[in-house]
Amino acid sequence: MTQNPFEMPKDLRELAEKNVQQAQTVVRQFSDAMGQAMSMWTKAIPANQAMFGFQAVQDRAVAIAKQNSEAALRLASDLANVKTPQDILSLQSRFAQTQMLAYAQQSQELGRLIVEAMQGFAKK
Repeated sequence: MTQNPFEMPKDLRELAEKNVQQAQTVVRQFSDAMGQAMSMWTKAIPANQAMFGFQAVQDRAVAIAKQNSEAALRLASDLANVKTPQDILSLQSRFAQTQMLAYAQQSQELGRLIVEAMQGFAKK
């Protein structure tokens, strides 16, 4: 059986997988630290009914950023295991399609939350 000339050597693939795992750890640590910092910041601000709507926007924005970074890390992990150039194109195409849908939904959701927060703020 002939070896695929485009296949990544085993050692390089293992190194790529290790790098992706390390990146995942760093992203999770950063995300957790950012969430804690934002939580501390919002707790330092006096409670105000108008701010509760904006807290929902902030919380959802953080969750969306986490979802998107996890999707990118999954892509990196999958790319570390590709066997052919066609696999790369397929993975990237699928990622682009799913992320564009996700971005559209996330934008609509954030827009709705912002409008709700502004309406709550205007009533105060």
